[in-house]
This record gives sequence, structure tokens and C-alpha cells, in this order.
Amino acid sequence: MSDHAHIALNAHLLSGEESYRSAGIHRYLFNTLINLLEVDPALSYTVFTGKVRLPEANRWTVRRSRLTGSALGRIVWEQALAPLALAQARPDLLHGMAFALPLLWRGPSVVTIFDLSFLRYPERLSASRRLYLRLMTGVSARRARRVLAISQSGKAEIAALLGVPSGQIDVAVPGVESDFCPLPQRQVADFRLRYGLPGRFILYLGTLEPRKNLGTVLRAYADLPQRGVVKLLLVGDKGWQTEPIFALIEQLGLADDVVVPGFVPRETLPLWYNASEVFVYPSVYEGFGLPLLEAMACGVPVVGSNTTSLPEAVGQDGLLLPPDDVGAWADTLATLLDNVSARADLAARGQRRARQFTWEQTARQTVSSYRRALETPG
Repeated sequence: MSDHAHIALNAHLLSGEESYRSAGIHRYLFNTLINLLEVDPALSYTVFTGKVRLPEANRWTVRRSRLTGSALGRIVWEQALAPLALAQARPDLLHGMAFALPLLWRGPSVVTIFDLSFLRYPERLSASRRLYLRLMTGVSARRARRVLAISQSGKAEIAALLGVPSGQIDVAVPGVESDFCPLPQRQVADFRLRYGLPGRFILYLGTLEPRKNLGTVLRAYADLPQRGVVKLLLVGDKGWQTEPIFALIEQLGLADDVVVPGFVPRETLPLWYNASEVFVYPSVYEGFGLPLLEAMACGVPVVGSNTTSLPEAVGQDGLLLPPDDVGAWADTLATLLDNVSARADLAARGQRRARQFTWEQTARQTVSSYRRALETPG
């Protein structure tokens, strides 16, 4: 095999509107793309995408389609138009960057599977989208020469649920953008003033939906001796079945102490983290759990669940608890909120850990998967 190769990248998921429900995947795709050019000068790319700004570069061609701004449009492009586009581009390898490959593509391929939440939590998707993902992800994973997961937990799940041999699955873990870092106190103070934020608060940041397990944090917060003095902020877009979350806030008498600001822009996220005292992420299922790393990068102590991929993100530098043990969450948060030195120690350790996760590393791991796929006999 020649060192030089031409890779086609289906990045059409970037064409859709970014929200909390898709932000993690959007950022993974974008940051991987812009770092691919830096890690292997022997590779050239054709990027298939829609309405998204990508930097100009000599070693890639960007081909856009207006069709793919919706889920249905992406499916139509992926299965009906992609084979024609690929016949013109004539790549050595196709990377389906989000779950699926065209059925009519017979060349070498790699497919990225971010998680299998559509199997674990099918209710959060429309029936048509759920059916497409169930059918196409399994078929694509078995047909691809290599499958990319974003965590070791995801790799194990893909092997178990989709029947892909573990040796055929590579891992390319996410990175943390450089703007997630400790910010000047004056800048954070101005942000607090602008948004009317309390002096002390616990922060959750992510979609509001059942698998995020917010009931555990709400019940733990209700038992905190610092409740009221320290507020709880649940920042994020509404997902599915949000009514029980708001009903529980009322039932526990937390309406004055729990703030739900809704969706906030990506560029403000480092400020939200910096303004908080502790970051909590009680989710029972994640492909990776990037918000934990982002909070750590900002110098905020984190408390997360000890399930699925979250221990891979946190390592030994945050606190991990059983997701349904309300007493453990309440005791841990109460102790942490009263112990400045413990918070400072966790913050320092978390910053050091977060620096190990870069998007350049993600791109290198992705390119390694390309090389393995190209070296695999057809």
C-alpha cells in the first residue's frame, strides 16, 4: 500500500442545527476534521458536508449539499447520492463519521459509532430515525474494515451489541478545546453580574432528559445543609420527558433554589464552568462524558457517576459515585462544599488530567484507524 491515500469523509451531520442534543457530536466532528490535516501529510481528503464553515486547505476538497440540513435529507444523501459522489471522487477509503455507510459503497471503509443510545434509549428518537440507526449502524459496523468508538466502554458495547470483533474496533477519544481553562476573576465576576448568577452554585450542564439522571442530584441537593446558600443550576436544552424533572423540583420544594436557564451558546460554556463551585454529572449512560473533562480543564472539581464511559474521562482526578445512591451524592457534595482545600486539590488534579486530552490526539487515533483499514486485505 502506498503511504499516500485519498480519504472521503461523510461529515454531513455538521449540516444540521447544533443544539445540546447534538452539540457533542458536532464538536467532535468539527475538531477532528480541522486536526486531520496536521497529523499525516501523506493523506488527502474530500469532505462531504453542508452548511458549515471549514478552513481552506490544500489537501482537502469540500463538497457541500443543501439537502442535508435535516435528518431525512442526510439519509437520502447517504444512501442515494453518496454512491454517485464517491464514484466521482474515487477515494481509497470512506469514513462514515457518524453511524452509517452507504449500502452501495463496496470500497474500504471506517465508521464512527458515538454510542448506542438509540438501542438503550429508543424513546428519544423519532420512529423513522430510530429504525434507520438500528438497521444501518449494525450493517455498517459489520461491513466496515474498522469501527471507531470514542471510549473503551463504547468499544465493549459495540462488540457486545453489534457483534463486531473487538480487534476490529479502534478508539479515538475526544479532546478539550483550549478556551476551556481557568479565566480571570474579573471576567467571571462580570459574567455572574450579566446573568444574575448566585455567588455559590453547583452546576450541571447538558440535556435535560431521563438518562442524565437528574433526579439523583435533585434529591441529594434537597438534603444538603448548604441548600439555599448554595444554589443548583441545571443548564441545558430540554430533551424528552422533562416534565418529571420539573415536577420533582416542585415536589421537593426546590423552586427557589434550583435555576434552569435553558440552552446557552457554546462560546459561554467556559464561563459557566468557571463561575461554578462544583460540577455534577449524574448520567447513567454516556458515549464519553466530555462535560466532565471541560469542567476539569476550567479548574472546577467534578462529581460524576461511576458508570459506562465516565470513569475514563475522570480517572482518579474527580469523584465518582453510584448513580442511584442519593445518600452518597448528598454526603459527598456536603463535604466538598465545606472543604476549600479539597476543592482546590481536585481542581488542580483535574486541570492536569484534562490537558492530556487533545483534538490532535483524536485526529492521530483516527488516522491510525485509516491506516489499519487500508492495510487490511479487501
